[in-house]
Amino acid sequence: MAIHRLPLSLNKKCSFYRLMGSGRNGTFDLSPDLQQWALLAVWKKQEDFDTFYAESFISRWWSNFTQEKWTVLCKPLSSHGTWNNQTPFGKDFDPTTYTGPVAVLTRATIRLSKLKGFWSNVDHVAQLMLKAKGYITSFGIGEAPVYKQATFSVWQSAEDIKAFAYGSAEHREVIKKTREENWYSEELFARFKIIKSMGTLSGKDPLENII
Repeated sequence: MAIHRLPLSLNKKCSFYRLMGSGRNGTFDLSPDLQQWALLAVWKKQEDFDTFYAESFISRWWSNFTQEKWTVLCKPLSSHGTWNNQTPFGKDFDPTTYTGPVAVLTRATIRLSKLKGFWSNVDHVAQLMLKAKGYITSFGIGEAPVYKQATFSVWQSAEDIKAFAYGSAEHREVIKKTREENWYSEELFARFKIIKSMGTLSGKDPLENII
């Protein structure tokens, strides 16, 4: 993954990228999966992504040296917050009546003094998510162990996301704690329309027959 930093930094058509490790249990996780890694990249045009996916050094590397790969192409529907003081998905979004499956990215830098409070609540929230109506799949990713964490999850609809976030008293309480105890020095929450799903993860496409 370190090798991939150079070609990405030189690719002027990629406006933002992060190379990240992966957790084991589909959410924020202290236990890393050392065989699974993630790239999040933002492209100025879909054609730029298509060229990268078909012809780049990184794509060829993946084809030759990985057991499998899964790629999700998304279009942002909304985004709030910052990532390393940047707004990678923009600020202005077209009004939409989209009602299909929605991908969600939650990302946070956790204050070192708040690590205990954050991690003591992670497992319970993860179990609530796995059982929530409309939940499809999720993956834990992060730039750094312990304190720079993110979750990418997919849901049947925006209504299901809202119901999970605010319909559970336990989850509402955790959201309240994040504000009252000031867990994060930075956070970002974004929603996406899923354009395309390509490849497999653990032998199958997680979004097969969904989009």
